[in-house]
Amino acid sequence: MKAVKPIFEVKKLRVEREAVILHEVNWRVERGQHWAILGANGSGKTSLLSSLAGYLMPSEGEVRIGSASFGAADWREVRRTVGLVSSSLGHRIEPDQTAREVVLSGREAQINFWRRARAAEERQAARVLRRVCAAHLSERPWLHLSQRERQRVLIGRALMARLRLLFLDEPCAGLDPVTREDFLKFLGMLALGRHAPTLVLVTHHVEEIVPLFTHVLLLSRGRTLAAGPKAKVLTSLRLSATFGAPVAVRRSGGRYRIEVGRHRGSFAR
Repeated sequence: MKAVKPIFEVKKLRVEREAVILHEVNWRVERGQHWAILGANGSGKTSLLSSLAGYLMPSEGEVRIGSASFGAADWREVRRTVGLVSSSLGHRIEPDQTAREVVLSGREAQINFWRRARAAEERQAARVLRRVCAAHLSERPWLHLSQRERQRVLIGRALMARLRLLFLDEPCAGLDPVTREDFLKFLGMLALGRHAPTLVLVTHHVEEIVPLFTHVLLLSRGRTLAAGPKAKVLTSLRLSATFGAPVAVRRSGGRYRIEVGRHRGSFAR
């Protein structure tokens, strides 16, 4: 039987600066899968994304995206196939940049867009803004966009490139419960679209792992606790270990929640 080629793969990834940030992380993502990375604050979630995007140099191990291996390929080119939506990126956008200009900047993986756009670029940006339900925001400055609107525009920026992967680094941070649910539904529609990229959501809220996500990676103190199909990974025992406290996992209607201070059985009910 022919082996399935992964979208990306991490083998024995270790990142060390003044202290060890990641300890020999192993992770493999295949086509058709959408992943959530779950862990407490300081567990290494953002550092793992930064390593995959080429912004944080591994100390040891292997990072491979498609046929490109970190250290052996021009990661600037590889990065054009990897989208990152992060609040750290939003802080670097000039306040007078319009939503259209922010989306246009994604074409060449820039942060801000200053030159005159070509006609083909303008047409593509308009299509992308429609795809992320933000066409009405086209000429609105970044300063005057809400958090929800900014997240959609940043996703549009990422979609301007030929994406294989779209990393979402705690995209629901700062959203109220109603707006969060609206955004998560939007991600579900995005995942169903033609040529949709593989989605990887970083979160520390199990409630955000909606049905579109098929697999989960659990991180704790820079180590992999579990990785695999969602139903097998999201258990009370494993999440208690992930967060360092007894929790009970509950599952209803394809969604999960946890109750802190309770621990009944090994698996979500």
